[in-house]
Amino acid sequence: MHASPADGRRNTGHDDHEGLGPEGGHAVDCGCPRTADLDGNGLAAASRRTFLRGAGALSAGAGAVAAGLLTATPALAADRPNGDTGPLGKKDADDLYGQTSMTPAPRGTWKPDADDPRFTVVVMPDTQYMFDQDRIHPVPMEASFEYVLDPQSREGGDDENIVFLAHLGDVTNNGLAEEYAAATKVFDMLDKAGASYSVLAGNHDVSGDDQRGTTPYLETFTTARARRSPGFLAASPDGYNTAHVFTGGGRQWMLLALDWRLSAQGFTWAKSVLAAHPTLPVILTTHEIVGSYDDGTAGLSDYGQQLWDGLIKDHDQIFLTLNGHYWPPGNTVLKNSAGNDVHLHITNYQDRYYGGAGMIRSYRFDMNRGRIDVATFSPWIRGLAARDEANALAAQEVELTSAVDRFSMDIDFDERFAGFAPVAARGSRPARRMVVPGTLAYWRFDEGGKPGTDVAASTVVRDQTGNGNDLVTKTVAGSPAHALTWSDDHHPDQPGHASLVFAGEGNPVSGSYLQTVDKAPINKETFSHGYTFEMFFKLPADWDGGRNGWSSMLSRWGNAGQAGKNGAGSTAQEPVLTLSLSSSIELQWNVYPLNQDGATTAWSHLLQQEQWWHVAVVNDGRISKLYVNGCEEGRNPTSTAVGLASLGLPFMVGGYAWDGSVSQVFHGTIGDVRVSGRALAPTEFMNA
Repeated sequence: MHASPADGRRNTGHDDHEGLGPEGGHAVDCGCPRTADLDGNGLAAASRRTFLRGAGALSAGAGAVAAGLLTATPALAADRPNGDTGPLGKKDADDLYGQTSMTPAPRGTWKPDADDPRFTVVVMPDTQYMFDQDRIHPVPMEASFEYVLDPQSREGGDDENIVFLAHLGDVTNNGLAEEYAAATKVFDMLDKAGASYSVLAGNHDVSGDDQRGTTPYLETFTTARARRSPGFLAASPDGYNTAHVFTGGGRQWMLLALDWRLSAQGFTWAKSVLAAHPTLPVILTTHEIVGSYDDGTAGLSDYGQQLWDGLIKDHDQIFLTLNGHYWPPGNTVLKNSAGNDVHLHITNYQDRYYGGAGMIRSYRFDMNRGRIDVATFSPWIRGLAARDEANALAAQEVELTSAVDRFSMDIDFDERFAGFAPVAARGSRPARRMVVPGTLAYWRFDEGGKPGTDVAASTVVRDQTGNGNDLVTKTVAGSPAHALTWSDDHHPDQPGHASLVFAGEGNPVSGSYLQTVDKAPINKETFSHGYTFEMFFKLPADWDGGRNGWSSMLSRWGNAGQAGKNGAGSTAQEPVLTLSLSSSIELQWNVYPLNQDGATTAWSHLLQQEQWWHVAVVNDGRISKLYVNGCEEGRNPTSTAVGLASLGLPFMVGGYAWDGSVSQVFHGTIGDVRVSGRALAPTEFMNA
């Protein structure tokens, strides 16, 4: 899948002069040998260059978890000795991986929060110009490592929970022992803190493929050194490829750090690691995969194409690849064999002031928002700027904010990973488990008819508490067919896996709704000691504020005037209780308490169509609060509200009466409904 840089817009990616010159001209030729390029313009890249991989950490005990993965998960027969498909034991693991971590490594001060849904993976690209013969300037890199390791250095920043550090290669410029002698002292900072990191070689550290044998690079970043890291999972027998596991957002992730050039053995090893851990999402890092165009887009190099064809495209686990080597930065998205997106990013700043000034890129995962926010900055220059010590050139490098340096990626993680790590659907829960102490009525619809069929006029929906608060069907005269139908659609956290679809309208009113039987005990309930009303609902795409706004999902017969509520702001004709939706799809809880002449009202934020919601209204005997999806809303009243006015008349599900006549019927789907005579905590809600 080669993109053509024949127009001169693509960088050359050549050795240590890898960018285009002004006006899209060619990079300066440093005289280093080149390999085959993309369309003859040098994209495929050159001789010796390191992929260095810094690392992150697991939560306490995660090293043991990583070891457990090796002993509990079968590898594919094609990657196992003699085609064996049995459990993967230690000997098999050694055969597949070379050397593995079977015990937790000691920890220092590195303690990320493994369960926080917000976590950060930090990437550091090419640092070769900081370790170049007698030109050794490690301070910027030290500042970046300090930023990663010390939370106090990040106060006020967005990277409060760094779980992994990844270096993208070219640790040194010439691969000399004296260069590594300086570089290793900086990496000692990670060792002493107990941080997980991996290092692998790029073209400025080594030459040839991963079967090259020993080098000053490998003598510095040994497998034994890597094994001491908490997140270390495995190393290839040659020592140039490593795999790591970190925990973020309550789940495990793999980082697969691959050499500058994989041999056939390297490809086999990488496939075996993926096969042995088939449910882990994978970030693949190496020194070269894609190069960029001037517009920020990117394309595969010749070697990147080999990686794509030979490893990435057929392994759905790999959702993100990161590489250095070329400049300027860029990114692209390709479809793998499963039809899913793979994000491919190049990041490298060695061409900028002070050899990149230890520039790092943070990948800030937010599992709640389904997003990764990317930022690029130099902690060293940030420190200089804070002390007013940044010179004119440094001041321009504090943070990079172009479209390829600061951006966001929207990823529905559950959906993206469903092909290899599907999230098990929550099972139906028995009604008896949902009848918690204080439950007055509980209605669910999983004992009804076949999905898509009409609810018969004679249908009775049983109150699961046994209290006799059953529901019966009512239909507005002249309503069209299919006004109320059974459905198996439901909220993912709903106890009962069924619902009712209301095809109601207003102006003119039509449709069917439910109401409690005339002798239901709940009809007389005043809830003087508190209450909790809960339900699940969803609005269809054709929901319209003009036709369907101000319809109720739950209400009570009898109006304010009949209940003697004539205070300021009261409307005599409106119901004494209603949980409604405004024309803008805001929830409104509007009720008349026992201790007030007027109504008290709570509101939600604006909600969306075609999405399941859970709503709960809770009163502790004095104060009422509205919750959406278990989260307290901001527009809740602070006035004291004791109990609920009652005329002893039925409750309605899906109906709304104005001045004693039904004037609107709900348009949408309603799932389980539960009413309690006490204030429930959010941990007791039906969606908990």
